[in-house]
Amino acid sequence: MKYSVYLFDFDYTLVDSEEGIVGCYHRTINELGYEKCSDDILKSTIALTMHDAVAKVTGSDDEAEIARFIDCYRRYADIYMTPGTTFYPDAIPTIRTLCSRGAKAAIISTKTRHRIQEKLDADGVSDLFEFVIGVDDVKSPKPAPDGINLAAERLLVPKSSILYVGDNPVDAGAAKNAGVSFAAVTTGTTPRETFMSMPHIAIMKNLLELIDIR
Repeated sequence: MKYSVYLFDFDYTLVDSEEGIVGCYHRTINELGYEKCSDDILKSTIALTMHDAVAKVTGSDDEAEIARFIDCYRRYADIYMTPGTTFYPDAIPTIRTLCSRGAKAAIISTKTRHRIQEKLDADGVSDLFEFVIGVDDVKSPKPAPDGINLAAERLLVPKSSILYVGDNPVDAGAAKNAGVSFAAVTTGTTPRETFMSMPHIAIMKNLLELIDIR
């Protein structure tokens, strides 16, 4: 087996979190009195850090206002995020197959670690992942290589044995900057064509295609 470690982005890679994220945005926007925002714009923020996403949604660069929005959003997220997040049908079976071959899996995301862990625990699949590295665990978020580098250090493996899987150009950038292989999956909002000019070993329609990468 060419790769012994599979690192995954979370939103739009392992899970469809649109219902949770978009719903929390709409509730927050309504409570704070902002103008309504289209679902497409809200979905386009999913790869961003929370700070940058809120700045884009609100059009504000006022740090206090961004913090106020995030605080309100998180209150809704505590209620609606995990119920509004669903694993793609092929995600868990694929990871189980890879692990049965002796591979290890972990998650590297711009979402907070506790929110991801909440979903893993709720679905009873925490045992499939060595660990979760969230945005709160690194100095710089993707496309910086910090999360992937930290994973490699924790697992004590050469980077040639690591495959990073994601749905967004920032994932491709993180893999490139970390010096690991990258496989794109088009379950997010990024079309196949966007990945063609980026370093990759595969552009997949779904995670099930990982099983055939040797």
